[in-house]
Amino acid sequence: MPLAILALAISAFGIGTTEFVMMGLLPNVAGDLGTSVPTAGYLVSAYALGVVVGAPLLTGLGARIPRKRMLLLLMGLFTVGNAASAVAPGYWTLLAGRFLAGLPHGAFFGVGAVVASRLVAEERRARAVAAMFLGLTTANIVGVPAATALGQHLGWRATFLVVAAVGLLALGALALLIPRLPAEEHTGVAQELRALRQPQVLLALLTAVFGFAGVFAVYSYLASMMTEVTGFADSSVTLLLALFGIGMTLGALAAGPLTDRALRPTLYGSLAALALVLVAFHYAARSKEAAPFAVVMLGAVGFLTTTPLQMLVMNKARRAPTLASASNHSAFNLANAGGAWLGGVAISAGWGWTSPALVGAVLAVAGLGIAITAGVLDQRTPTASSQIVAGRASLRPEPVGGVAAE
Repeated sequence: MPLAILALAISAFGIGTTEFVMMGLLPNVAGDLGTSVPTAGYLVSAYALGVVVGAPLLTGLGARIPRKRMLLLLMGLFTVGNAASAVAPGYWTLLAGRFLAGLPHGAFFGVGAVVASRLVAEERRARAVAAMFLGLTTANIVGVPAATALGQHLGWRATFLVVAAVGLLALGALALLIPRLPAEEHTGVAQELRALRQPQVLLALLTAVFGFAGVFAVYSYLASMMTEVTGFADSSVTLLLALFGIGMTLGALAAGPLTDRALRPTLYGSLAALALVLVAFHYAARSKEAAPFAVVMLGAVGFLTTTPLQMLVMNKARRAPTLASASNHSAFNLANAGGAWLGGVAISAGWGWTSPALVGAVLAVAGLGIAITAGVLDQRTPTASSQIVAGRASLRPEPVGGVAAE
């Protein structure tokens, strides 16, 4: 893999850390700012809202900006947002800082996925995208537990200062390692919007919303399930979250080669496996022996869906893939919010702490149904496939002296 992928992975590590670390710092933030934990929970929602809003908005505004420069601008905004969070004097300014930090998330991954796929041969595109996402999964193994421990010992502001420092490191890596890309790759907003309106792109985004919501229906309440049902001590939660991150990494490692070999079968298989794992999780959560294994499996099959979904959106919007790719991350964050809400509804209805796993299984099956429907419709419109094949040669960067020219 090119070293440029490492720069993207470092950036993804920082983004993944700041996205998930707030969940472990809510009691500390609430106590320091004099608010309740549920109110502090809106800081998680503020980041997700930033992702949903920022993905299409910033991608559209930056449609004509060269890809490398756009990555630098987005990572700069991410760094500023985390620095602002670290020095926020009160709750509302911290809420604004979290929203600001979330704005570049989807756009960065959208642009980054397109860049990663352009840096390698056609048959290795999915592996390149999956390698970038390894930074996100590593954040859940190392970054989130370390940042949470740092925040608990030195205060939550120290956590966001360190994340801002990671942002500065990522800026340096992007500036040094990302090559220039051809100017003809840059498309206008109108062309990006036309690509986004394609039925296959919309169906892929809908698959992400329903399918991945199944993961977050459980992940949002994982700590409570493990303590209230399984019987683990509060001190074990950090380790269990790290196990989820290990599962995510295993899923990302498997997703690249499988997606390069057979995209739709990988997507169908991962969603079907996710539904089965979620049903099994409902029962495994009652056993201290089975629960950790179930956590790893949930992370693995859950993240196995992300690469084929990302590649499917990019393929179907091939002539203008950046906005569609970024919108995929808006879809994932809608899945985050929707899955957490539906899981909470099930718990509030008195169905038990593990009921979100069954809710998640239903959501995964719904995502699988949408994916299969999209596949059937795609087979009936062969012209779309022929357009994709025809566009492959023209959209690959031309290397000049080993580096693509802008």
